[in-house]
Amino acid sequence: MSSEVRHLVDRGQTYPLVQLSGVLNTGSAPTIRSVLLDLIAEQPEAVVVDVGGLSLDGPESADVLRDIRRETTVWPAAHLALCATDAGAWQGTGWPVWPDPAQAFAALGEPEPEHRVSLELEPAVGAARQSRELITESCGRWDCPELAGPACIVVTELVNNVVAHAHTPMIVLLATHGEGMSVAVRDRSATVPSFDGTPVPVTAYGGRGMLLIDSVATRWGSLVLDGGKVVWALLSDEEAAKATPRKPDGASMADPARG
Repeated sequence: MSSEVRHLVDRGQTYPLVQLSGVLNTGSAPTIRSVLLDLIAEQPEAVVVDVGGLSLDGPESADVLRDIRRETTVWPAAHLALCATDAGAWQGTGWPVWPDPAQAFAALGEPEPEHRVSLELEPAVGAARQSRELITESCGRWDCPELAGPACIVVTELVNNVVAHAHTPMIVLLATHGEGMSVAVRDRSATVPSFDGTPVPVTAYGGRGMLLIDSVATRWGSLVLDGGKVVWALLSDEEAAKATPRKPDGASMADPARG
């Protein structure tokens, strides 16, 4: 059976709408994963996926959607919705299923774009300063000034890593999550950072960035994309005050010095 799959992304709707058609099987799953993760990594409030034109090669073919939901549960924590007339075929994905996009949009409600901001930067001196200015302004506008300090620590380490090692353009993404906030940096390097929880020797060169992030973040991790990655951290006033080291969430990552 052909593994061809077609997709159309409509950004003119209340939330991004992805229309998929073709056959979902082991051959086409990587394409669908790439398309959806790339869109979700932009940190929209919600993504609606219309699978009305997509047929399954077998019950396990929908596993890619289940995996995407699992990978993005914590960050960017976007609301995900499927649209299908045959809801039973997609129940195992964990996505809520609606008969059509109109009902999905109605259930999701109106977006709040003022609680999500982004900034495109080149890997140049001054990028971290620009990011800190964005955070300070956003925290003031979102009435969470207590998160500005921890957020600036996170963004400084992530942005400086891109400037010093990845050498690619980047996007800084900020968003509120309940009483907390997320800070994320997307770049075009496939290498992701790691931290095993052990102290960094005082004689070591570098390697302290993720230790700092780990000390102020409630949780942190990465999302690997085609042609790059996003490294993210979730912050709350309570956890930032405790500054208790936490293990990274999700996938393992390599030393930021190799980012």
